Parts: sequence; structure tokens; C-alpha cells
Amino acid sequence: MTPSRRLLLQATAAAPLAIPLAIPALRPALAADPAWPTKPVRIVVPYAPGGGTDVTVRALAEVLGQKLGQSFVIDNRAGANGVVGSEGVARSAPDGYNYVAATSTHVMNRQIVPQLPYHPINDFTPIAMLARYPLVLMTGKDSPYKTLADLLKDARAQRGQIAQGTSDAQSSYCANNFAKQAKVEMVEVPYRGSGAYLADLTGGHLPVAWGSTATAMPLLSAGTVRILAISSPERSRFLPDAPTLAEGGVDNAAFAGWFGLFAPAKLSPAIADKLNATIQQAFADPVMQKRLDNFAVDPAPMDRAAFASLLLEEDRRWEAAARDNLLPRG
Repeated sequence: MTPSRRLLLQATAAAPLAIPLAIPALRPALAADPAWPTKPVRIVVPYAPGGGTDVTVRALAEVLGQKLGQSFVIDNRAGANGVVGSEGVARSAPDGYNYVAATSTHVMNRQIVPQLPYHPINDFTPIAMLARYPLVLMTGKDSPYKTLADLLKDARAQRGQIAQGTSDAQSSYCANNFAKQAKVEMVEVPYRGSGAYLADLTGGHLPVAWGSTATAMPLLSAGTVRILAISSPERSRFLPDAPTLAEGGVDNAAFAGWFGLFAPAKLSPAIADKLNATIQQAFADPVMQKRLDNFAVDPAPMDRAAFASLLLEEDRRWEAAARDNLLPRG
């Protein structure tokens, strides 16, 4: 049995759960409280603790609490590719005390989750873009692949035999689009989280895998992985020696994920604007910038109009990706 076939039998697919609920009805905006916030504010992180979104939002919450005089409490509600936590916020009152910090899968879910119980754009108020991040294509330290060219050479010679590990919808898209643009056939092996594939990758049982910079950097420092390429259009300041996919000869495969903050639909613009402005101030703080550097996070705050425009662009992008069969199936 080939390694790719054995991995397919062992790995647990990361397909999002279908939650057949009706889309919540829109509510009228509540009148803005000029003294907002007057009580603790909840930020739902719809993923497990410890990931890039979680650690970034926890750091941000501390600074927001200092600047606005109220506690910002993190509530991890993981499940169904972010759907569980996001749905709870979509259904909560638009009073300024409930938010969700979601990644770019928030918009992507409209294409991959059957019967999504909310509309990711219409049922939320976009507050702020928080950060952008690339994904990296990694291989184990003992792998025969020293460069992206080495991998592509083998992938072309062993059509459909080289496995690439993924752990979520974003890495699945990167893997599929990479193979398409490089004109190679590879076997995607989906895992439930990056922790699940690391043993196979570092043990030499999985040829390559896609992961975040936050996942890759500790392994790179420990010497257990080698980075073949980075998905962003430009090199990362955290990984200056890692070439981009384009530099490795694979054009049109660039991808940069993001995470941002959302409130329920119909939040008062006054509260939304106040929170956006405070977030921008927080990211300008040198202490905050140093903490984000430690997480390998590039802050990318936007005003609300720019963030809303980005969401519409993302929605069109994922519609096209779904038509091209580049997204995981729900």
C-alpha cells in the first residue's frame, strides 16, 4: 500500500458540519449608548484556544479593556469550521456587547457548509480587519525535498502519488489551487487540525503539508521542518528565506488569509466606529506590536468601509473557487 493510500485511510476528514437551521431574521439597530461600554464585552473566538486568532484576540482584548475601561472577555466556542460560535453571535442582540473574531473561512463557509444557518455578510456588522497571514508549504527535516522544484519534479513523475496534508478549509484551498496552477496531481489528506498531521510530517510519513506561520515557526526553530514555499504574494518578514510560490515557478496560486471582528447585523454605527478606531489605536501601540511579532502576526487594520468591500470581494472569490472544485465539500 502506498504512503498516500495509507494516510488516506488513517486521516480523519475535516469536513465542516451541516447545521440545518433557518437564517435569523434581521433586527432593527439599537440606539447607541454614548457611554458604551458600560459592562464587560464578549468576543467569541469560534476556534480552539491557542491558535493564531485566539492568541491575537486575547492580546487585543487586554489593550481594548485598558483603553475603553471595561473587560473584554474571550469565549472560545469551537465547532463546525467556526459556524457554532459565529451563529451564536449572529443571533445575539446588536447592543455592542457580543462580537465574533473569525478568519477568512467565515465568508468561505457560504460555499462549503450545507444549509449555513446565517449569511456571513448580511447577518453581521463588519467591525475591523485585524490581521493577514500566509500559509506555508512544509516538509520534514529528513525529506528528500530541499526546494519546491524538487517536490514538483517528483509530483510530475509520480502522478497522483504524492500526498499533501491539510487541516482546514483554507489549507485545503491552498493545496488544491497549488496543484492546479502547478499542473500536477497530488493527493490531499485532510486532518482535524495541524496538531494531527505534525507527527506524520515530522516522522517522514507525510511528504508535505500546508500550515500557518504560527504553526511552522516553532518547528522551523527546532529544526524539524523545512519550508518549501509561502503562499503570500510577497515574502514574509518572519520567514525572509522562504520563497513565494511564484518565485518557485507556480503563478496564480497566491493566498493570504485574514481574521477580523464582527458584530450582529444592525449594530449602531456609532459603536462600530468607536470600536474600529480603538482597535486601530491598539495596533499602533509599540507594546502590542511586539506581542504580535512574537505570534508571527502581521496586523492589518482597516476602516469599516474597506473591510466591508473586502468581504464582498472574498465572496466572489470563493464562489469562483467553488465552481472550479477547489474548496472542500461540505
